[in-house]
Amino acid sequence: MKKGTLVIIAIVAVLGIWGVVSYNSLVGLDQGVQAQWAQVENVYQRRLDLIPNLVETVKGAANFEKETYTAVAEARSKAGQVTVGKDVTSDPAAFQRFQQAQDSLGAALSRLMVVSERYPDLKATQAFRDLQAQLEGTENRIAVERMRFNEAAQAFDTKRATFPTVLVASLFGGKFQEKPYFQAQAGADVAPKVKF
Repeated sequence: MKKGTLVIIAIVAVLGIWGVVSYNSLVGLDQGVQAQWAQVENVYQRRLDLIPNLVETVKGAANFEKETYTAVAEARSKAGQVTVGKDVTSDPAAFQRFQQAQDSLGAALSRLMVVSERYPDLKATQAFRDLQAQLEGTENRIAVERMRFNEAAQAFDTKRATFPTVLVASLFGGKFQEKPYFQAQAGADVAPKVKF
């Protein structure tokens, strides 16, 4: 064989190996994003499961403001109805719909907790305290899992956008689209006003 042919074969082999390594690293990072998304859904489901118990405890323990627990029940229902496909991490519009439904539910729960402060009998019941503690723990888990999802999305997006991996990503079209990030709820940058 001629030297020129060997050089071309070596270049093709190096490019082929580079392409396989880049593709495999994108697949691994994409799977990491998908696994982290599943964990985000898991903690949101935990919250959805706790809400009916919380609402029933509140209703049973106090002559509670009907509009507040109705709002929580409606927000839970809407959040449960938002269906997202497996490709939600590649569809910014579906991701946004999911986040908006969860933000609405979080806001309704916050109102429930604020209103419950006015009912000392309710706060004194063990069932309410237990559910409140579980719900607070769940909200903390949600924050942690959303942060981890954003970190996984950032790692994927960074790898996807770096040269020369961007060339491999572009060859596979929609398979390796950028991943969206969770963002703060509108108005979250303004400190809440607490009045007693």
